[in-house]
Amino acid sequence: MKTIITTTKAPAPIGPYSQAILSGNTLYTSGQIALDPDSGKLIMDSIAMETDQVMKNLKAILDEVGMTFENVIKSTIFLSDMNNFEAVNKVYGSYLNEDTAPARETVAVKTLPKSVNVEISMIAVK
Repeated sequence: MKTIITTTKAPAPIGPYSQAILSGNTLYTSGQIALDPDSGKLIMDSIAMETDQVMKNLKAILDEVGMTFENVIKSTIFLSDMNNFEAVNKVYGSYLNEDTAPARETVAVKTLPKSVNVEISMIAVK
């Protein structure tokens, strides 16, 4: 059984998908980009600010189901340019405890939705 997770504190989907799905004790988030949920505008002033907005969006989804970044067991980071790896990693890491950080892969892709520079998805377990 699956439960559709929706919060107004993260951007509404821009296609036929849910912000997240809760199946049992496992939460699967859709990839988040740097859309500000209040204004609907992309935050792309810098790669650090863009990544920070992505992490805020993921936090809002985790909060909706009573989870935190401590519950995250797997992350996937998509970058439009691997030269942004260090800056993205710094912001991403500021949200996590390094001792309990999740498994992760980071991949470079040709393009991302709305021509953003970073997209992140997560899997979390209660």
